Amino acid sequence: MKVTRLLLRPQHIGWITPFFKPSLHIPLLQSPLPRLCCGQGQRWIHCGSSVCKNKPDSADFRELFEHETEKKDKSLVTHDDLFAQAAKDAKTKANFNRVVDVFNKKDIRRRGHVEFIYAALRKMPEFGVERDIVVYNKLLDVFPKEVFVPQNFIQRMFNHYPRQQECGVQVLEQMENYGIMPNVETKVLLVQIFGEKSHPMRKYQRMMYWFPKFKNANPFPVPHELPQDPLDLARFSLTRIANDLDAEITVYQFPLTDITETGEEIAQPHIVGIQSLEQRSLLAKHNPNRPVFVEGPFPLWLRKTCVHYYLLRADPVPPEEKIEEEPDPELIGPEQSFFYPQRVELDLNRDLGDDDSFDVDDVEEGPVYAMCMAGQSDQATLARWICGLQETNPVLGQIPTVFRLESGTRELQAAADVHHSPEQNAEPGTEQEHIIEEETLRSQGMKQSN
Repeated sequence: MKVTRLLLRPQHIGWITPFFKPSLHIPLLQSPLPRLCCGQGQRWIHCGSSVCKNKPDSADFRELFEHETEKKDKSLVTHDDLFAQAAKDAKTKANFNRVVDVFNKKDIRRRGHVEFIYAALRKMPEFGVERDIVVYNKLLDVFPKEVFVPQNFIQRMFNHYPRQQECGVQVLEQMENYGIMPNVETKVLLVQIFGEKSHPMRKYQRMMYWFPKFKNANPFPVPHELPQDPLDLARFSLTRIANDLDAEITVYQFPLTDITETGEEIAQPHIVGIQSLEQRSLLAKHNPNRPVFVEGPFPLWLRKTCVHYYLLRADPVPPEEKIEEEPDPELIGPEQSFFYPQRVELDLNRDLGDDDSFDVDDVEEGPVYAMCMAGQSDQATLARWICGLQETNPVLGQIPTVFRLESGTRELQAAADVHHSPEQNAEPGTEQEHIIEEETLRSQGMKQSN
């Protein structure tokens, strides 16, 4: 104990300090050593440099974290502000490329390039460049070259620079979502940035393998730019829905906006219908005592555009009213025809354990006689469509027509947003049957007047 006290006395510090590191020698001479008072006297205790540092408390750590978070947020906001300032003039490809050039010239080391690329990917649809391969290659050119290339197999095994590789894969995934095929310039940029053995390069190889296989797989492709004219859009949509390529499209009413003498504006919606010869013949054979129904609107999605169409249909024919038409023997000929094959009433594939009580193929639905698209979804507009159909289908003047329309256009809604009224929960056979009868009588009176 005496020896320890002798070493810790102030006069002996001069020969103790040479044994310590030079970095610790200056703080010992400049700052006084802390004292601890014990019962017998004062003691000088040496403290290391790590202990002498001022440790911030939890509040200081929180302030530092918030300060760093604000810095990151400001950097992200800065990238968004660049595109917001460029969008003030016009959201064009030239302004988008100008923002990218400004970022490239701002810093030679391209600090914050990952955040900038993510912000640019979000803004591409606003500027209308989401389908431009040149712009995607320009974004890949923002990455620093030959920095993220792994130099040995250990770096390749441990996913060298994962955040940057993830960002590169995200650029290629957005190209894949919009159906953009990479080119040779894309491959050269990926090799210069990430090397040949990297995740973005593997993504590029998969895209180049599968894209040519599925490029022309859809026999009914939808154009990227849909027609803006409502008549052309209705023609395209009805042709896509119809099962017969020879179906005839008829414009029953053109869109028109007129101003009356009193200054009231009257809008006339468009009505476009489609009907094939087979549907026309089926409607001619329909029983006049059984009603037909106008149902809709039903949604049809064409990329990001939703249009609505209406059907003129009937209930399935009862079994007792079905009439099987025998094929004309002159059409069949001596040999078997492709359209009228020979009938063989043998169930060779049936087993004793098979249950034929229900089959999906045997479920019958009512025939569809015509389809249309209209600018408005009210009963008066669709009644004009039925009146126009009577010119080519005179039997409609004798058949009662019932309108089963929903209120307004049918949009995709959540279950929580749908409010059921007490009228919908009413017992069947009371008010709803009276409404149908009134609509049937009204439709018959309208057709008789015509």
